[in-house]
Amino acid sequence: MFLRSLPRAVYRPLLRSFTTHATRPRTRLNTLTCNALARSLSTTPVRRDLTNILADENPPPVQVNSISEDGILLADGLLLPSSCIFFDGQVFLWDVPQKLWEGWSPERFEFFEATLNRPEILVLGTGRTSVQPPPFIRSYFNTLGIQLEVMDTRNACSTYNMLSEEGRRVAAALLPISSQAWHKVKSLSPKNI
Repeated sequence: MFLRSLPRAVYRPLLRSFTTHATRPRTRLNTLTCNALARSLSTTPVRRDLTNILADENPPPVQVNSISEDGILLADGLLLPSSCIFFDGQVFLWDVPQKLWEGWSPERFEFFEATLNRPEILVLGTGRTSVQPPPFIRSYFNTLGIQLEVMDTRNACSTYNMLSEEGRRVAAALLPISSQAWHKVKSLSPKNI
């Protein structure tokens, strides 16, 4: 199998040296053949392209490019100024209370209960610093069968990018670096259209 992965000009002479015929005794690779093989392999042109060997051929549809006080900038140029959830190649805006963990309840995470294919890992970004959630949030995700990883939002974005490139079923629930109010817009009714 190893020989088949080599260039044809290299493996054919080696293959001949391994064959046995009734008239010719079986021979082994000698030092000259090994040296010739090493020289031919060292002259083979080497590609210098860098690729992520863990990533799929198609990059994940949602990737974070950078994060700043203005919000989370995605690789496609979209800037998200408020809390958001990344899951299954989509971005969802996430309405959460202004103060971290005050007024939070499992209803803030009902999104993950409603999905058919739940993520195996949820990366929770808690803003500028890493702040552990109340125990009921961890137990809630344990009952759903989702592993919860809590970290600051910068590291959460990096972790999300890496896990999604590996092809893992990962979701991210991210709070912005600087707290920003949620701006709800009234939808147009069919009468106004």
